[in-house]
Amino acid sequence: MTGLQYDISSLGEVGPKILALLPEIAARAEETEQARRLPADLAAKLAEAGAFNLSKPASLGGLELEPLDFLKIVATVAEADASAGWCVMIAVTSTLGAAYMPEPAAREIFGADDVVTGGVFAPMGKAEDKGDHYLLSGQWQWGSGSANCSWLGGGAMIFKDGELQKFDNGAPYHRMLFFPAQQASLIDSWHVAGLKGTGSGDFSVEGIKVPKDRSVSFVGDRPRDPGALYKFPLFGLLALGVSAVALGNARAALEEIRTIAINKKTPGGGRSMAQRATIQVDLARATAHLGGAFAFLENAIGECWSEAQGDGEISPKGRANLRLACAHATEISADICKTAYTLGGGSAVYSTSSLQRRFRDAHVATQHIATAPAVFELAGRILLDQPGDMAML
Repeated sequence: MTGLQYDISSLGEVGPKILALLPEIAARAEETEQARRLPADLAAKLAEAGAFNLSKPASLGGLELEPLDFLKIVATVAEADASAGWCVMIAVTSTLGAAYMPEPAAREIFGADDVVTGGVFAPMGKAEDKGDHYLLSGQWQWGSGSANCSWLGGGAMIFKDGELQKFDNGAPYHRMLFFPAQQASLIDSWHVAGLKGTGSGDFSVEGIKVPKDRSVSFVGDRPRDPGALYKFPLFGLLALGVSAVALGNARAALEEIRTIAINKKTPGGGRSMAQRATIQVDLARATAHLGGAFAFLENAIGECWSEAQGDGEISPKGRANLRLACAHATEISADICKTAYTLGGGSAVYSTSSLQRRFRDAHVATQHIATAPAVFELAGRILLDQPGDMAML
């Protein structure tokens, strides 16, 4: 793998430490896929490097990086292996809960420098309000990286005396509850087409007590931490992480097919693939599309970040534009991986070719709710001054 798309070498100590791990992450990508989870020793090395502390509040010893730097680091790891990048993204975004919790609870869960946390925001659980704690049961899908986590979080609908609670607008009231990972049962359900190495199986709990200060509502609560990062759209940061994985994965596929084209001879002709006009056109278009998608996303991040550093709220159009740019980048990245796979010819179908893995990984990223096709409708509604659900922007 030659030249990186994003320069992370200047990002404090974490950048060089992550760069040093990339060769091993790339070399073990097939092992990671076969294991259907990120190997525990790789997760530990990434934790030691600070890869999971990118968005953790500085007050807890985290790096509290700007969103664009978060994107660059996740994309760089994903360039080595998309599954590893995905696990970094999930662990990092889970630490955002620390900005909402009372400081003692946040420190208990997220305080250790090498802690690995994860979870699922979707309210697939049920939590009964028992006064000073919740009684939580549920099963959550897409529990990426759970096997390496010390703490997990699960979204849950909140009930009191058997009655579903509601937000002021009448919507069902839900919170994300955090608990020690050993209290959960990990379910071997991650048998999928792509991102196999993320270990995104289900996890479940049954009737566990969760103190209320270990829960957050990313919809109804206000961040305790005043940092600009926590004014930035939370669901935008999640979408940003998904698109970062997609962009890094696409960059690697494009670089691989470029190398193949330069060195591979066409059957019977003796010419390299790089001398064929169709190859030249396809590679050039893919390069332009990838660069354009990143530039659009970079601009959308910059606009939101500028607003986050001000005194006011981030505008609906800024939020919508960010989500649109994330969904667009993820979709374009999948198209580029398809182009690279197609140009790879018959050899790309073999499991020994990483092009087929890049292709499969890319098309799983497009299915994530944060960057799925429905985001285009939501963003378009806001951009056309139509009413829309701002809670998920």
